[in-house]
Amino acid sequence: MPEVALIATLTRPPSLSGEELTALPEAVSFVEVRADQVGGVDPGVLRRHFTGKLIYSLRSRREGGSFDGERAARHERLIAAAEQYDRVDLEAERDLVPRVLERIPAERRVISWHGAAAGPWDYRGQLGALDRAAAWLYRMVPTVTRTAEALAALEVLAALGRRDLTAFAAGQAGAWTSILAPRLGAPVAFGAVELREPGAGEISAAQLVADYGLPELGPVRELFGVVGSTVSRSLSPRLHNAAYRAASVPALYLPFSAERFEDLWSAKVRAGLAALGMPLKGLTVISPHKEAALAAAAVASPIARRAGAANILVQRGRSWLATTTDPEGVLSPLRARRVDVARRRVAVVGCGGAGRAAAAAFDRAGAEVTLVNRGLERGRFASSLLGLPFVPLADFAVGDYAIVVNATPCAGHGGEFPFDVRGLARGALVIDLVYRAAPTPLVHAAEALGHTAIDGREVLLVEARRQFHLMTGRPMAAGAARELLDGHGNERADRPAERRRLIA
Repeated sequence: MPEVALIATLTRPPSLSGEELTALPEAVSFVEVRADQVGGVDPGVLRRHFTGKLIYSLRSRREGGSFDGERAARHERLIAAAEQYDRVDLEAERDLVPRVLERIPAERRVISWHGAAAGPWDYRGQLGALDRAAAWLYRMVPTVTRTAEALAALEVLAALGRRDLTAFAAGQAGAWTSILAPRLGAPVAFGAVELREPGAGEISAAQLVADYGLPELGPVRELFGVVGSTVSRSLSPRLHNAAYRAASVPALYLPFSAERFEDLWSAKVRAGLAALGMPLKGLTVISPHKEAALAAAAVASPIARRAGAANILVQRGRSWLATTTDPEGVLSPLRARRVDVARRRVAVVGCGGAGRAAAAAFDRAGAEVTLVNRGLERGRFASSLLGLPFVPLADFAVGDYAIVVNATPCAGHGGEFPFDVRGLARGALVIDLVYRAAPTPLVHAAEALGHTAIDGREVLLVEARRQFHLMTGRPMAAGAARELLDGHGNERADRPAERRRLIA
């Protein structure tokens, strides 16, 4: 099976222990040191924690980096870096001058361009600027805000078919292209050493391995994915891609961040992916696109229509089916615990797509359901849509209900809870739809008070298994999926800021 070289990019000073580097997957071959961001890190110290090769990068402010010094000083630093690093990144517009090229051999050069998004023909012209000097690798990285802009870089990569070139998009809307580029001939794949904020549009090197199966490049004939405003920390890619590999399904599940659902769902994007030989066949849909997904489909299930939202789109022949697995996500864990919801009082806190689908499911199962929401407009809309009573959050008496579902993004992180856990009735059960690498503070608080609490990861597992079956027609092994969830790390996203640093 073919493989790709993995490059982990270091964008902030590492800790004294070097734990960020020692924790990298063994499959990572290179660490790219963004010297414009991390400062004067001693490469000798880095090599004590990482046994692979090092790439020096001094990204200029003109190309989205932090270095804004004089060009002569820049060239001096690049030449000096060539004495200690295995590869040196050169910007095509600034660094391809005789003095630099004479001191840095071709086999140690990475020639790069980072800039604004452009069309395929513009990228071809830009490649001409990169090709003015020989190099180990050429890199073109446009910064994009829409999915269609990201697609153009992949179209050029596929058309050129060069084994010394990678092209992918930066920005939240383009993160998925770094995963797909190796499938189109790129010899390397870039991932972050550590993830920064969720909206940074990054995928970590650890995710490239654990979630997407790199460095191995198995066959891919179909694409699936999750679409939402922020999807970088979704666990769905890990579950689905592992299941594809286990069942020998030639598919890949990608994270699509889109501010508007139409950015991904446009005919241009879907046709472009099909032209690359990997048509889009199904999507898991998360906030805030569930209503738009329902409207996009020709066929919808009754429960999705009643809830006014869909969390999955699947191609069926020439049309698309919209449905929702949110009802199974809340009811299946209760059935596993032999909890009968008929005639029990249930409060669903949060009236977005997931909350409405959960409320519809409980109502259909015979429960007495009340909708709760902070915003009055959305709460009243859900009440009218579902024909269920609504109570503003300010008037919500949590102790009146046997089952309370948290369908808001708030689960106690940062100290804010969606409701007062201390007011729960004796024997009440809590279902939290929020999931993280570990149980949420809401789940911990409910359990500490003696209540049964169902964690969002259990809900996710139920829904992922159902979505996998809808998308592929095959079952997802529950045991293996549970092991993946339980073993999921948090990418050390919450490391304290007050770290000692490896500054020379």
